[in-house]
Amino acid sequence: MMNFRARLSSYIEPIQPLKFAVWALYVTIRDAIRAQGVKAIAGAGKWRHDAFSLWFRTLSPHFIRMERASEVPRLVASAEGTILELGPGLGNQIPVFDRAKVGHIYGIEINGSFIPDLKNQVTECGLDGKYTVIHCGVEDADVLEEHGIKPGTIDSIVSIQVFCSAAQPDAVAKEMYRLLKPGGKLIFWEHHKCQDFVTRIFQNLWNISWSFLVGCEINRDIMSMLKSAGAWKNIDAIETNEQKRPWGLMPRSWGVLVKADEN
Repeated sequence: MMNFRARLSSYIEPIQPLKFAVWALYVTIRDAIRAQGVKAIAGAGKWRHDAFSLWFRTLSPHFIRMERASEVPRLVASAEGTILELGPGLGNQIPVFDRAKVGHIYGIEINGSFIPDLKNQVTECGLDGKYTVIHCGVEDADVLEEHGIKPGTIDSIVSIQVFCSAAQPDAVAKEMYRLLKPGGKLIFWEHHKCQDFVTRIFQNLWNISWSFLVGCEINRDIMSMLKSAGAWKNIDAIETNEQKRPWGLMPRSWGVLVKADEN
């Protein structure tokens, strides 16, 4: 009976955040139409970014509490040298970096709605001069090269819940591998496709509304994407919490993968 209740509770868990997503989308579209009239329709890409930013900002305290109680602080603190942080958003992870290990951090954020808050967080944490905010995606190689980010130049890449929202996650995984130095570290904490058959049915059903309203996919096979990105020294080091909670709709995988030396 307790197992059934736990499953049921997990299967209806997305309702609350999706309510906030509907509200954020409504508010954003309403304000865009008030400001621009029908011209706002042409800016669908921007107001979707704005809606996600509003949704994430509203729920950010919850995300911070959840991540601080997880493996995330330990993982982020292990980043060292020249660091690429993917999708830093509001900069929730910035206070967790171990400054003694940091050479320079490049925060790659594709959502322009986050940029002002992200820059403020950099300043508040005293990392001006050691943290550069770049408004682009990891696939924008020309923009990254302007900052000296080229294949084989990055010591550590930090990806905390980023793959779910990438338009081409397989390409992003391969690009991250390409940017890492041999021996460089990919530090990640991501949710992924459920292994439990019944739970996966509910996950796939929820993903229809979740991907539209929130803008990320909750049922991607993240582990396969990472494994196929390139040769890792310790591919078996990936951990997951799915054994403890097999009915969870958003199981997490995490690890510190080390890029193999080039032959």
